[in-house]
Amino acid sequence: MKPISEISAQLGIDPKELIMYGDFKAKIPLNTISNKPTVNGKLIVVTGITPTPAGEGKTTTAVGLAQGMGLLGKNVVATLREPSLGPIFGIKGGGTGGGAAKVIPEDEINIHFTGDAHAVGSAHNLLVALTENAAHRKQIPGFTASGISLRRVTDMEHRALRQIVTGIGGPNNLPVRETGFDIVTASEIMAILALSSDLEDLRQKLGSVVVGFTQSDEPVAASSIEGAVGSMMALLRTAIMPNLVQTSEGQPVIVHSGPFGNIAHGCSSVIGDRIALNYAEYVLTEAGFGADLGFEKFIHIKSRLSDLNPHAAVLVATIKGLKYHGGVKVKDLDQENNPALSNGLSNLRHLIQMIKSFGLPVIVAINEFSNDTPSEVKMVQKGAIEAGASAAVSNTSFVDGGTGCKELAEAVIDITPDSPVNIKYAYDLSDSIEDKVLAVAKSVYNASDVNWSLKSKRIARRYTELGWSNTPVCMAKTPLSISHDSKLKGRPENYTFEINDIRASMGAGFTYPIAGNIVTMPGLPSNPRSLDVDKHGNIIGL
Repeated sequence: MKPISEISAQLGIDPKELIMYGDFKAKIPLNTISNKPTVNGKLIVVTGITPTPAGEGKTTTAVGLAQGMGLLGKNVVATLREPSLGPIFGIKGGGTGGGAAKVIPEDEINIHFTGDAHAVGSAHNLLVALTENAAHRKQIPGFTASGISLRRVTDMEHRALRQIVTGIGGPNNLPVRETGFDIVTASEIMAILALSSDLEDLRQKLGSVVVGFTQSDEPVAASSIEGAVGSMMALLRTAIMPNLVQTSEGQPVIVHSGPFGNIAHGCSSVIGDRIALNYAEYVLTEAGFGADLGFEKFIHIKSRLSDLNPHAAVLVATIKGLKYHGGVKVKDLDQENNPALSNGLSNLRHLIQMIKSFGLPVIVAINEFSNDTPSEVKMVQKGAIEAGASAAVSNTSFVDGGTGCKELAEAVIDITPDSPVNIKYAYDLSDSIEDKVLAVAKSVYNASDVNWSLKSKRIARRYTELGWSNTPVCMAKTPLSISHDSKLKGRPENYTFEINDIRASMGAGFTYPIAGNIVTMPGLPSNPRSLDVDKHGNIIGL
């Protein structure tokens, strides 16, 4: 690894401005934006097909693409989300790429890093504690413990904490209430951190968090809880600064914030992108899960609320993943199966057309595996071009690093326009909540209609009465299908999209309808991932 001061100087940021966390990682103060306010970079969104058990390698491809651009002499930065501890000890493993296309130091980035996730969890749980204290002591007229809607968070997957009762054991432990835990990446404060433009914007957003409702159904904001906003600011004052690290070939990477894509908006921070755009020619920003989640939310939430309009999109696909969408079982994915691949291409085609409907040029990055055959690669390339992709290029960045991604890098540079595109949104912010959901369901999820439960209809009406309908919608749904049903693979059609609940994240600036059986606290698998430490203190098994 190069000293992080070299990476900073290479990017054009004076190393003296950094807040060092050892030799290989650092915080970038917010004044680097004001020091160089002119935006020069081109913003490229890296997204993927609908995820499968085979894995798509979206982060690996994004890192490899940064390395490939670096070999071409381009000043490039990748902006990524911070990995969550829960999936690392659950089923997904780390979030720093793999093979010869990694973000380093990967052990530190994946475990604790610079403490941002801990700061978010602490700020969130502090707000819960202060809210419960205010309700217990009757500091807000009509606000009781039963009206608190805010749940606690933890960064570990723990299904037993989804529904709990607190405050039992006597009057000294009040208030008693039924509540639960969400994973910290589902915290509204994590979404806020990712969407804030500066400290004052963070303060305003934190104050707008709705912590519950009075007995007369009036919302109670965090700004009404004495001392809450200032105390959260104290915990988050360093967490709002983006983190600078590097690829395994020495390109700068900004890793900052980590909202989940199937629950929150799934994008790294606005501040991280803005700093990168001020100092780099090309910025590769990753959007979580498949394009039906991360990309759609990047456009309708992150881009729209921050005026960060992208220039182009890279859609990562694997032949294994497409065969899985074509009906092949995981154990048979290594075998050539052109009929299944042809069927699975429906997923890729739909997502290409969906991205293009927003006005962006799309390039397909085929993350190649050693047992992919030339005929399979050609079939995917042909299908992608026919669907409207500007190019479809194989890359071997996992094995070959930047060298294996040079051709993809050249293609991305060729198709990226000089100016950001004029985004064609699927809905207007003035549309009703119901019309926004219908627009996304039809244009992004390929549904024919939307069915709202009685509960979700009632809540949507109340949110409209409160003036909360003029915001984007952040759909919470399974990442394993374009639809709300994880069993529906490929390109589902002629189905009704189901909404069974809706919540408000007024601090982050959106409402989020909940589709299907989505949960905000994942559970551990039957065989959770295990790590260890060798006698030298190095993490093994990551």
